Amino acid sequence: MELNSVILTAGSSVGFFKLVNYGIGKLPIPETAQRNAWKWKNISTSFLHSLITGVWSVLCFCMHPQMAEDLIGTYSVFSHALVSVSIGYFIYDFFDMVINQKISHSWELLFHHVVVITCFGISVLTCRYVGFAVVALLVEINSIFLHLRQVLRMASLAKSTFYRVNSMINLGTYVVFRINTLAWMTRWLVLNRDLIPLASYTIGSVGLAIMTAMNIVLFYRLMRSDFMKSSREKEVRSEKEKEK
Repeated sequence: MELNSVILTAGSSVGFFKLVNYGIGKLPIPETAQRNAWKWKNISTSFLHSLITGVWSVLCFCMHPQMAEDLIGTYSVFSHALVSVSIGYFIYDFFDMVINQKISHSWELLFHHVVVITCFGISVLTCRYVGFAVVALLVEINSIFLHLRQVLRMASLAKSTFYRVNSMINLGTYVVFRINTLAWMTRWLVLNRDLIPLASYTIGSVGLAIMTAMNIVLFYRLMRSDFMKSSREKEVRSEKEKEK
C-alpha cells in the first residue's frame, strides 16, 4: 500500500470512530453513567474497536496463514489495512482523551497510545513487521471483555451474574491473549535479533517492556478488584454471621 492509501485508511478510521462516539452519545445512557457521559462514550467506542480488531486479527492469520511463518516480510492487504485502521483509532482516542480528560488522569494511556502509534506507523510505512503488529492486536480479544467490564461497572451491574461471568472470561483471556502474547512477542524479538535493524529492535524492545509493565500492574488491579475484594467481603459476611 502506498503512503496515500495508509493516510486515507488511517484518516477514515479516525472519522469512523468519531462518528461512532457521536452516535453512542445519542443513545440512552444509564443513569449511573450520566455523571461521566464522556467516559461512557469513550469506553463504548473502545469496546467496538476491540471487537472489530480482535476478530479481524484472527481472520488475518486464517486467511493468510503464511504470515504466521514470516512476521517480518509477509503480509496481506487485509492485514496491512487492519494495522492502519488501528492507528486511526489510537490517534482518535489520543486526542479524545487530551481534549476531554486531565493529563494527570490519563498519562499512562496517552503514553501507551504514542508507543503503539509509533510502532504500528513504522510497520505500515515500511511494510515490514506487519505480521508482528497483527500478533500484537490479538491482545484486543481480551480488551473486548476488559472494556465490557468497565461498561457494566458504570451501569451499576458489578454485582450481577453476567458481570461475574465476564470477570472470569476477562481474567482467562487476559492471561492467554495479553500476558502470553506479550511474552511470545518478546521471545520472538530476542530470537530474531539478527534479522531486525538496531533502531526497530530498540523501539520494539522498549515498547514491549512498557506494555509488559503496564499489563502486570493492570492484572494486579483486576485481581484485587474482582477476586480479592470478593474474598474479603465473604470473610466479613461470615464473621458477622458468627457474631449473630
